[in-house]
Amino acid sequence: MLDKLYSMGLNGMDAFLVEVETYVSGGLPRFDIVGLPDTAVKESRERVRSSIKNQGYEYPVSRITVNLAPADVKKTGPLYDLPILLSILLASRQVSLHTAESIFIGELSLSGDVRPAAGVLPMVIKARQMGYKKIYVPVHNAAEGSVVEGIDVYPVEDIHSLLQHLQGIHPIAPARPEDYPPLPAVNYPDFADVKGQYQAKRALEIAAAGAHNVLLIGPPGSGKSMLARRLPSILPDMTFEESIETTKIHSIAGTLPSHTPLIKTRPFRSPHHTVSAVALSGGGSIPKPGEVSLAHNGVLFLDELPEFSRTAIEGLRQPIEDGQVSIARVAGTLTYPCDLMLVAAMNPCPCGFFGHPTRRCTCSEGAAARYVNRISGPLLDRLDIHVEVPPVEYDQLSSTRKGERSEAIRERVNRARSIQLARYENDNIHANASLTAPLLQKYCVMDDRAKQMLKAVFDKLGLSARGYDRILKVARTIADLENSETITEDHIAEAIQYRTLDRKYWQGR
Repeated sequence: MLDKLYSMGLNGMDAFLVEVETYVSGGLPRFDIVGLPDTAVKESRERVRSSIKNQGYEYPVSRITVNLAPADVKKTGPLYDLPILLSILLASRQVSLHTAESIFIGELSLSGDVRPAAGVLPMVIKARQMGYKKIYVPVHNAAEGSVVEGIDVYPVEDIHSLLQHLQGIHPIAPARPEDYPPLPAVNYPDFADVKGQYQAKRALEIAAAGAHNVLLIGPPGSGKSMLARRLPSILPDMTFEESIETTKIHSIAGTLPSHTPLIKTRPFRSPHHTVSAVALSGGGSIPKPGEVSLAHNGVLFLDELPEFSRTAIEGLRQPIEDGQVSIARVAGTLTYPCDLMLVAAMNPCPCGFFGHPTRRCTCSEGAAARYVNRISGPLLDRLDIHVEVPPVEYDQLSSTRKGERSEAIRERVNRARSIQLARYENDNIHANASLTAPLLQKYCVMDDRAKQMLKAVFDKLGLSARGYDRILKVARTIADLENSETITEDHIAEAIQYRTLDRKYWQGR
């Protein structure tokens, strides 16, 4: 007997339809799965066999052939357990089920419970686009699928309840977003607790407003990591489209918290400096999103930047520039988005005290030069804002006076980002950091004095074309914070001061 059901598969950020065909025939008992299955799919045989028996059904003592079409696309993961089991029961005529216009996704335990699967949100979106009316997903994944309108998402806890529903005995109610409580607000540290460091706080405010990349450089204990970890408290609110994109990536990576409809807080990823290039950029034998993609629409913080392997940090150059990372394999090329803010922190030398006002640097000239030169010029050029974080003086540390609260800074950041969203509504970008060359000419209008200053600095500092663009983008953000349509001399002057530290720490060494 032959029967057919439908499931979904993943190819990068996109899902595709998988046709699950099962043929139960005479002959010696055998269970074959064809259609380019990986090891996890092949192991479905044992999970399905055990689940059928534990649910009180007969496992067919026959030749069973399961075909996963299209046969030329690799099928990965255990999410086909559920449709394979149902198709075997249907093909062996043990049950009669209503499966029209339905998609089935889920891994099985040996007892018949349905376990979570990765990538449910993009699968639900694709099923809706293809005209399917119902999709059955693990109960732990129902929250993410429920945000998609136009398709009923049914949470499945185990095989028994699903069969009862498909036979019309005990219906399962479709999941709705309101069925799930919102995630508790993340209590990030507040900028009000930071003593001194007014220039660094100002630079991070500009970075948050325009989604600019930042390099913090200074001696140990000056507060670089402390400042970076407070950055999420001033990041702008996410739009619905950004939430969907971010949730899709975390769903595919399998890092989405259970019963979470949408990620509404911008990600903050901080990998250790021992992270591999593959873990940072993405890839692997079964390609998965890396840290750069998990930080999409949020922040990737790299503390002690020179301690990362050169391969890992140099691999960031193309993703930072393009806002996406492409992973090439024999079977094809996958692309994951990574439109992020890169925030990096580093010491100026191995001992950390080069340029310190009171402590002497103990590094040799060669050792200090080799240390900073682990950061290449092309990568440094892609960091829009360079900020020196000096040691904090005693009077500032001992002061009981509170600084400006993150809430007040975030209000200004949200206003500036709202201006950008409105300005770039038809340009497919959301922040000044993503401005292309044609859009720079269109939106970065300078007055005469600003043009003269930028020309003089360009010639004096020998800026690259990329450096010129970065200054204009940062100046555009500073103007937006002041609600100014025209970029003035003051805006250019402040943007320029964030591009001069490479002359102090790199060129002379």
